[in-house]
Amino acid sequence: MDSSHVSLCELNLKVSAFEGYRCDRDISMGISLTNLSKILKCASNDDSIALRSADDSDVATFVFESAKSDKFSEFEFKLMDIESESLNVPDKKYDCQVKMPSKEFRTIISDLAALGDNCTISVSKDGVNFSVSGDMGTANVSVRQRTAADDSKKDGTVIDLQAPVKLMFTVRHLLNFTKATPLAERVHLSMSADHPLVVEYAMEGAGDIKYYLAPKLDEEGS
Repeated sequence: MDSSHVSLCELNLKVSAFEGYRCDRDISMGISLTNLSKILKCASNDDSIALRSADDSDVATFVFESAKSDKFSEFEFKLMDIESESLNVPDKKYDCQVKMPSKEFRTIISDLAALGDNCTISVSKDGVNFSVSGDMGTANVSVRQRTAADDSKKDGTVIDLQAPVKLMFTVRHLLNFTKATPLAERVHLSMSADHPLVVEYAMEGAGDIKYYLAPKLDEEGS
């Protein structure tokens, strides 16, 4: 979760995503993403990476091993004390769900980011609309939905609508979410009135990454 408690990221990796996996019991590890990023930059593209820790340990160990040389690197850093229970997101049925090409979603958000700081997303039976308003002017991008049968082509937008939804979000956060575009061909948006937006990228056979973003309730897009 970010420091302002506006957005939350949840990454789930399946056992099948790893070459080797062993976990004798549930374990919670608090890891600084800043430190983790620094450590991962020490690995080469062809290195294998192993993460090791124990449930009674206050450190985690990363081991990098090169497949092309005899290089072997080991990094150990301290874990953080995080109350993971407070970060759990309850399951919810959403008023509307949108599935669309992830590259198209990235392009829309990137284009609108040049015109305003806030993006209003409106979903109806006709399609989904993205709009911004700023000092330079206004912009609207509408995407019509296709039938469920067309979804297999992976080039259209499909909407499961229980009730129309119109909410405003910060463009900066949405733009950060689109950095996950290379992970999946499709992005899944889930929305309900006065509830966080869910932006999900499903990694085939590996897991998924979900971003949660609170709407700007004090500046409603309705």
